[in-house]
Amino acid sequence: MAEHGEWNQKGATLSDKTAMKDYGVDREFILKGIRAGKLEFQERSINGNPYVVILRRQLEQHIAEELGSDHLSLILNQKKIRTLKKEIKETRLKLQSLELELAALDKKE
Repeated sequence: MAEHGEWNQKGATLSDKTAMKDYGVDREFILKGIRAGKLEFQERSINGNPYVVILRRQLEQHIAEELGSDHLSLILNQKKIRTLKKEIKETRLKLQSLELELAALDKKE
């Protein structure tokens, strides 16, 4: 069982749609985990559109149990690679803009 505060921690929860995208599982996998009592959930809605929120820790544990810890490691590594590539791209763009700004200031001198 999750502690009540865990539901309020940033990054501790995710929606069913985010779970499907980030972890490569389908909705049925999530629902089976909920029915088996391995995943706690909360039902929420935005603008009348319902969705389910689950705890990231429990989802990762469920994936490791059902699909294997190697599968979970592969998914987490791929997610980390995507994050790093995005950060590198953003840093390169920032560097380019700083170099342009520096060049413009050098021309004024």
